[in-house]
Amino acid sequence: MHREDRTLPPAEQHHTIAANRHQVPAPFRTFAVRSEEARHAWDARAPYGKVHVVPTHFLGESDLAKLSTVGYARVNLQAFSDVDYAQTTLPELAAVAPSAHDLADQIAAALQLTGVLGEDPLAYRNSVASRIDYLACCGAGFHNDVSRHWSACLFWILALDATEVSFVMPHAGVCIPVTPGDLLVFDPCMAHGLCRLGDGPQALATSFESSEHRHQLFLTGELLISDEQWAALGSPWLPVEAHDTAVALDLMMAEFDDCTGTIKRLSALREGMKRSTCHVDDMAA
Repeated sequence: MHREDRTLPPAEQHHTIAANRHQVPAPFRTFAVRSEEARHAWDARAPYGKVHVVPTHFLGESDLAKLSTVGYARVNLQAFSDVDYAQTTLPELAAVAPSAHDLADQIAAALQLTGVLGEDPLAYRNSVASRIDYLACCGAGFHNDVSRHWSACLFWILALDATEVSFVMPHAGVCIPVTPGDLLVFDPCMAHGLCRLGDGPQALATSFESSEHRHQLFLTGELLISDEQWAALGSPWLPVEAHDTAVALDLMMAEFDDCTGTIKRLSALREGMKRSTCHVDDMAA
């Protein structure tokens, strides 16, 4: 007999947004990302083609306000597109918002709806417990996150304070209005940013600096994806030669216009998918 797990948000609340309609600038035909990790020195993978959205309800307005007060006090934001992190712990979060004493389980349950780590609930619980940060910004110009081990991760963000903003991936046709309680899972190798509602896919400084809702605050963490899981998600690590044949643009080396996400200096990216342009130091050919 099927037993309902009451810690899970309703399954119909999980939305999957297609993020694979890539707008790739010529002369390139597709996107791929390489790695700074030695184990993937000669490999690359395609971006994960989905963004997951789970509108959660386990943090009430009082919890959100308390967590926001503490989070903002631990970061430094001065100008548009400033981003700052402050590491926290699950016991600290529970102390700030006592009614959210089971926050780790609630976040893990919401993440489990995405299925990106498979079906084992412990995988999501362990991931949430491994590290959790406050992430604060004053809007966010377009950028990607691929340094260190991040090309082997998906990111999750849980909105604590977000008013009249959208999460935008300009090269994937993704524009998602974000409200407090929304949990998003996405591939950080693709350019992403926060835009004001009504600004279309542009991150405009004036829209944030002139607003009483200048700042946004999230909880965030990483979902480390194994090679087998990447393959199951449709983004396997393959030899760089396969991506070179496909004329892939290396997102590890891409530079983006903060406002529009336009990829700059395309000519400098032409040799990205070559073993000679490996991003890992001290690796033998």
